[in-house]
Amino acid sequence: MVRFLVLALLSLAGVTQTSASPTQASEPPNPTEEQPPLGTGSLSFPWSHLRLPGYIVPLHYHLLLHPNLTMLSYSGTVRIELQVQNNTNWVVLHSKGLRITTATMLDQNLAHLSDKVLPVLHNPTHEQTAIFSPRVLSGGQKYFLFLEFGAELGEGFYGFYRSTYRTSSGETRNLASTHFEPTSARMAFPCFDEPSFKANYSVSIRRSRAHIALSNMPVVDHKHHCHMFQVSVYAAPEKWQHTHYALKAAVKLLEFYEKYFNIKYPLPKQDLVAIPDFQAGAMENWGLITFRETSLLYDPATSSGSDRVWVTMVIAHELAHQWFGNLVTMQWWNDIWLNEGFARYMEYISVNATYPKLRVEDYLVDTCFAAIGRDSLNSSRPISSAAESPTQIEEMFDTVSYNKGACVLHMLRHYLTDQVFQSGIVRYLRRYSYSNAHNQDLWDSLANNLYAGEHLDLTSMMNTWTLQTGVPLVTVTRQGSHLLLKQERFLRTAHPSDPAWPSLQQGFLWHIPLTYRTDTSTSIHRHLMTTLTDSVDVGEEVGWVKVNVDMAGYYLVHYDGSGWDDLIQLLKDNHTALTFMDRTHLIHNAFQLTTAGRLSLDKALDLIGYLRSESHTVPLLEGLGYLEAFYRIVERRDIPDVTQNLRTYILWYFRDVIDRQTWSDKGSVSERRLRSELLSLACHLGDLPCLKQAQRSFTHWLDSNSTLNLPADVAETVYSVGAQEDTGWASLLQTYTHSLSETHKHKILSALASSRDTNKLTRCLGLEGEVIRTQDLDSLIAMVARNPRGHHLAWSYVQKYWSTLVDKLLIFPWQYHLLSEAKFCLSEGEGVSHNPRPCLPGVCVPQVRVFFESIHEQASQLRVTEVAMDNIQKNILWLQRNLGTLRSWLDQQID
Repeated sequence: MVRFLVLALLSLAGVTQTSASPTQASEPPNPTEEQPPLGTGSLSFPWSHLRLPGYIVPLHYHLLLHPNLTMLSYSGTVRIELQVQNNTNWVVLHSKGLRITTATMLDQNLAHLSDKVLPVLHNPTHEQTAIFSPRVLSGGQKYFLFLEFGAELGEGFYGFYRSTYRTSSGETRNLASTHFEPTSARMAFPCFDEPSFKANYSVSIRRSRAHIALSNMPVVDHKHHCHMFQVSVYAAPEKWQHTHYALKAAVKLLEFYEKYFNIKYPLPKQDLVAIPDFQAGAMENWGLITFRETSLLYDPATSSGSDRVWVTMVIAHELAHQWFGNLVTMQWWNDIWLNEGFARYMEYISVNATYPKLRVEDYLVDTCFAAIGRDSLNSSRPISSAAESPTQIEEMFDTVSYNKGACVLHMLRHYLTDQVFQSGIVRYLRRYSYSNAHNQDLWDSLANNLYAGEHLDLTSMMNTWTLQTGVPLVTVTRQGSHLLLKQERFLRTAHPSDPAWPSLQQGFLWHIPLTYRTDTSTSIHRHLMTTLTDSVDVGEEVGWVKVNVDMAGYYLVHYDGSGWDDLIQLLKDNHTALTFMDRTHLIHNAFQLTTAGRLSLDKALDLIGYLRSESHTVPLLEGLGYLEAFYRIVERRDIPDVTQNLRTYILWYFRDVIDRQTWSDKGSVSERRLRSELLSLACHLGDLPCLKQAQRSFTHWLDSNSTLNLPADVAETVYSVGAQEDTGWASLLQTYTHSLSETHKHKILSALASSRDTNKLTRCLGLEGEVIRTQDLDSLIAMVARNPRGHHLAWSYVQKYWSTLVDKLLIFPWQYHLLSEAKFCLSEGEGVSHNPRPCLPGVCVPQVRVFFESIHEQASQLRVTEVAMDNIQKNILWLQRNLGTLRSWLDQQID
């Protein structure tokens, strides 16, 4: 029987390229001549910085690993060819949790420099190891460092770790996989674990005949050779039938990228591997991309339309990294957005070109809205931010790097034109292939492709977007034939009337590529706003103006005076005068402004009063999404009158579109997305026709002994309704335990966590490790937290098991996922006067603060705690500012 041994090495394995020294290089410790052997007790660690010294550069690793999948451990050796730039006795590199048993220094002829055992010192705080050479390593010479080491296969998801999968017969099998980004290669073998130390590798893996070994490059030689395809997908044998879509998509997307970047994929093979235990969505190891199973495997029988979009987008993202990230790498982690922002944006460019029916442009608005949501908090950060410690580096992999990075690139592409943008990034990739780059290198490459005669200080413009925090708000005031423009930083947790407002705005200025459209022309007008105030002439005859056409720019717009009233009337009279993107943008901006206290909630609610006439999924779901968010806030806060009236209004207003939905998987991806989200909400709101149909479908599923394949788009809704009864919940748990499809299991898990029975929710949280994989723990806690009956249980669980969660999951993505779930809680006295009820146990603002203080040593480095507190404050302010208005508005609608 075939078992997997998967080794996904550093992104750069197999690439013949050396690297210059990093910019932080400093003088080495004073070298000494040949000395008598010294015990480590008489030596002190020679380096005090988090980043490695730059005077020794790795050129080539000869790595041998011997995993033992029975003992769940491994041993290995590594011989690192080094270029020494300054005289030194020390080699400092990274190592974490490894037992280094032998250290030897060799000259360039592989002769030993000393016959003594070389001292090996460790600095666990900095995850560094230092090897002392009694003989001086001379600057300008090459040497070899030989190390023998060993370790247990990790129990988490980083370094070289163990995983398991279950066969259809119930047998559990072991495999071993790696995950190195950003700072975990040092957990697998001693190495120079920084992005500027790019090197090439020769890898040997000792294994039994029962195992398959995979690495970044094809097999050079072994006794039991297996055929390697150019593009291959690997999964557990029982799931091979779900790999077909991924294989076709990968080939199609690779062909697109080769043409778009005008650079051939540089490696001889590309493997895509589904790993059963995998915390991230995927990892772009060059030539050997590893995935969570839900991000790679697609089963038409159990996967929804949204699942297909997700799989396609993740594959597109990881393949884009083969150029952005692997071929060209950022110099340091402060510019990780050059990898992640580009890969996120290329998802949309590539999938739109290769799979136009998926309409992925519909999802770009969600990406930018998520970025604005984070960026409008005072705890946000610049795209390019300082990061030194592993924790700080981990935190760079967030909404700002991915989503804001993508949206700023989208804005830049529209500003420069598609052709200039594409030519510029091709120049960037060609110039920095097999090496490292900075922010500035990208701007220079793009500026070099501007048309002759154009004068644009692209660096100054883009620095305002990447080197300063936040998102701008442009306020538009109509004055005769002119639009008066004013820019400021948009904050949802502060108001111009606050005493601290001037200090929060001080120093913020963006170069904003404004676009606008009017009722007198179909043309898109452009203006670069580089000052705090500005104006443009639109003409006396103009009736309405829509700024930020199709939301191509990363900024919000507030229409002062009668501006919002004019647009509300336009949507009522002729909403198709604006594109669906413009309609979506208006809805988003209006409700964001209500959160910030800049626009009355009834005005925003009036804006979506046209939605009965809306035929496009994106603006319809945007407006409905805000109503659902308001419902969940008041439901969680147990405000009965507003909860009931809002439920009644939503079901009444959207009655026709709800009734038009079929319980099937038919239609376009957009239609299927609308069906899935709309029916889920309708049943959650207690809509009787929805509940009856869901219950009928669930009964049929039970009668089939859980073998019936429900329509994938509505399966989660059906399961959630069925899970409210004891028998249904128990049947779902049994199905979850035996299912081999992770996508199907995710839908069932969501249903199990929707139970109104707190005992069942507690039981769910206790199933981790036994039934529920640890990789799914963060999702499970978030699902329970989303449940009004489970919020306090989830928060209590996080507090109780914080240290264990840190050990199991490190810090991402669960902390952002979970701590932000505290965002809707209020403490007694901080809420609204009509409701004196205290918070649910364990989720009040003082308790959150006290908890963060109790873990100060761990949390002090975490930006996530600031984000969580900002979210709490934001939602307190939302209720204070808007609950009364919402109550009055609903009373009027219901009457």
